[in-house]
Amino acid sequence: VQLQASGGGLVQAGGSLRLSCTESRRISSNNAMGWFRQAPGKEREFVAAISWRGGTQNYADSVKGRFTISRDNAKNTVYLQMNSLNPEDTAVYYCAVALRPYSGADPGSYKYWGQGTLVTVSS
Repeated sequence: VQLQASGGGLVQAGGSLRLSCTESRRISSNNAMGWFRQAPGKEREFVAAISWRGGTQNYADSVKGRFTISRDNAKNTVYLQMNSLNPEDTAVYYCAVALRPYSGADPGSYKYWGQGTLVTVSS
């Protein structure tokens, strides 16, 4: 299973980016997907998760109201719309697939991980 994340880049504070992650074998359509991030010198942290049909979303407190996770199962793709970005959002963002229909912040519940896409927010 391969997950290909894209959409990262350099953006000014207050700007927006949309990340995408496409999964190669369609296992994601029956399973929850999530986004995590890892800033330099810090541990990987949970950002957002979405249930297999998209009806349930969970967010880290630090991104609530600014980020939106969504999915298109026909395209095996999960998205992360990031608005009102600030320098503290600078990190490598990873997508992941859990082998269960609902999942949350525990990285141990995710089976497959993408390679990450770098988001840099300048002040």
